[in-house]
Amino acid sequence: MTRRHWLVSSSGLFSQTKSPAFFTIAKSNGRWWFRTPEGRPFFSAALNHIDSSTLRYPENIGIWENKYGNSQLRWIRESVAPNLRKWGFNSVGWVQEVSIMRHAHTPPFSLEEYQALGLPYFHLLPFIETHQWNPWHKNPDLRSQDFRDWCDYVARDACSRLKNDPNLVGYFYSDCPTWVHSNPYTKWRGPMFDPEALKSPAGRAELSSLATHYYTVTRDAVRRYDPHHLLLGDRYEANQPLPMEVVNAARPLVDALSFQDFKDPIGQMRDWHQRTSMPVLWADGSRAINVPDSSGRYEGNVYKQLDGAWYGTVLRGLRDNPGAIGAHLCGAYLRNRFRAKGLLDEQERPDEKALAPIASAHRELALWLNSSR
Repeated sequence: MTRRHWLVSSSGLFSQTKSPAFFTIAKSNGRWWFRTPEGRPFFSAALNHIDSSTLRYPENIGIWENKYGNSQLRWIRESVAPNLRKWGFNSVGWVQEVSIMRHAHTPPFSLEEYQALGLPYFHLLPFIETHQWNPWHKNPDLRSQDFRDWCDYVARDACSRLKNDPNLVGYFYSDCPTWVHSNPYTKWRGPMFDPEALKSPAGRAELSSLATHYYTVTRDAVRRYDPHHLLLGDRYEANQPLPMEVVNAARPLVDALSFQDFKDPIGQMRDWHQRTSMPVLWADGSRAINVPDSSGRYEGNVYKQLDGAWYGTVLRGLRDNPGAIGAHLCGAYLRNRFRAKGLLDEQERPDEKALAPIASAHRELALWLNSSR
């Protein structure tokens, strides 16, 4: 098993098989937790999608140049980090943001950008890019030497630099990979595995073998360059078909199961924990309300205001799930013209209507987490 094991003494205090310097996952009194490098229980309340290019439209580039001196690191230190802390986020999820709707995401942060942030964070490794929103990449031959070489490159490029950072919680792999589903954007390539084959025992065995190979190759690539940090696997789409052959192949080779869910994260996370006994992470999701906008910058002249009250309800529901270890809000930090939702607008004005219930929910979470310690 990849998962790091913690022992509970008769006094109820935690002891360890070895002293950690990095985040781990632990089970205490029937509940799964992240644990900080110092050994404290940690429930990740993260914001996803943090990209500064929203401040470089012709209409607002003056903010970027005059306020931040054309410096990404200064923007992270002076805007992102203090605001996230003020709003009660205790970590950062997947930072990459939509650049062109349904087409591509922005680059990930570098080690230097994560260090400027100064918060626990998660990093995505693009071993496969068959994301359900990505219409550009073909399905890879997972058994080929080219795939092994690609995984080695991805891990060598990222993990060799991040391996000693105690603020790194762990690595995600693909975002919503199309194992057995497709949509209008990905119909040209189809799913990675023919869902019709699952109707026979031989087909199910083939998928199990293929998925086991995939998770073994990816695990080995990371561990070649980083023996420490958690493996959080693919960020599965909870509302698309997900065969147990894939999940069961992943279970011994990752530390937790991660899911995107915009519909019922409370129910889905409860179901997946009950089905697998694994710790589960709500890695992406939100609910938004369309708000009229006369700027002409958004499709249909509306932007999407994050529903902070719904997010608070999800947080409370996940606290009742002994398998839930975190909640990552599909933000973004800045509202751009493609995703059209975010906690700051293009002029850096905060969306107080969304932020007030989000901050309140985080205060509740912090009290609960402190009582658990």
